[in-house]
Formats: sequence, structure tokens, C-alpha cells
Amino acid sequence: MIFERDPAARNWLEVICCYPGFHAIVCYRFAHWLHRWHVPFFPRFVSHLGRFLTGIEIHPGAVLGKGIVIDHGMGIVIGETAIVGDYTLMYQGVTLGGTGKESGKRHPTVGHHVVIGAGAKVLGNIHIDNYARVGAGSIVLRDVPAHCTAVGVPGRNLCRVNPENFSLEPGHSLDPEAITIRTLVDRIEQLEQQLQTLKQTLAFSGSHTHATLS
Repeated sequence: MIFERDPAARNWLEVICCYPGFHAIVCYRFAHWLHRWHVPFFPRFVSHLGRFLTGIEIHPGAVLGKGIVIDHGMGIVIGETAIVGDYTLMYQGVTLGGTGKESGKRHPTVGHHVVIGAGAKVLGNIHIDNYARVGAGSIVLRDVPAHCTAVGVPGRNLCRVNPENFSLEPGHSLDPEAITIRTLVDRIEQLEQQLQTLKQTLAFSGSHTHATLS
């Protein structure tokens, strides 16, 4: 999955030795295995070592699916009760965190094939459904339906945009206000063109009528 998601990955040795996201996942798998066997202290210690080496903090109690790719990864935090589905892609600075000191399920549930942009914060016991996307720098506090894109602070869901064909790169704006303003500007330009055409038509009709009367 790293080779599929990251064009900079060129060979296995490079991935094994130089990809902190891969190292963090390996540490998490071991720590999670110890956590499931109710081993005290050592799961958190392994998680702490992984955080020290990679800058990525994944609680041993979190549940991560298969094929997850953490690209760059510095500053990623995944909380104890978070669930991350298969083939999810996360960029640096992502937080899957809680909103307070409540007990029980307090972290997000992320579906399959989700993309979470750099610096995004997904907070609380909410659901990010399958094939959804979270834009870079967004703060998501409510559920995101399948095939929708959440952007902004706080996050707003754009479900008329096809996330599979839309890039999260900085050059592509998904801000709802920006889209609305762009639509209004386009409409104003259309109305101005129609008004100009109407003026020309009236002027031509007036001159033709005047010539006829003369």
C-alpha cells in the first residue's frame, strides 16, 4: 500500500529503513498484541518508544485495520478508543482525539478507504464513513457520510463533490463559502453579458425604428 499511495517510495529497503509511518505501524501491532493479552506497562512503553522514534503516537488500545498508510506522519495522534478502517491514508499532524475526560468510546471511528489531510483534527465519538475525505487543517466535530468531503473550521460536509476525483492539494479549494462566491460571480458575469446583449438589441431596434419613420 505504501508503494501504491506514495510515488516517492522506490524500493523495499527504503521503505523498511526510512519510513516512520511504517515503523509506527510495526510498533503499534506489537503493542496492541500485548494490550489484547492484558500485559501491564509494556504496551504503553512500546508505544512510547515508537513515539520517541517516529513522532507518531498510537495508543495500544486503538484498533487499526489492514493496509493503513501514514505518509510522513510527524505529529499524528491516535487515541485509545479510536477505530481506523482498512486502507486509510493519513498525512502528518492528524489527530484522532477526544473532546474531554469522558469515559468509554470517546474517539472517532474511521471507515475504509478514508483520506485524512495534513493537520486535520477529528474529535469525539463520531463516524467518518467509507470513502470519505477530510481536508487539510479541518476540525471535524460531527459525522461525515460516505463519499463526502469535510472541510473548514468547524468541518462542513460537501456531499455534492466526488471525493474520488477531487484533490486535497492546496491549489484545490473545497471551502463552501469560496464555492458559493465563485458561483455568484459566474452568475453575475452571465447576467452582465445578457444585459449587454439586451442593450445592443434595444439600440439596434431603436435605430431601425427611427430610420423607418424617417
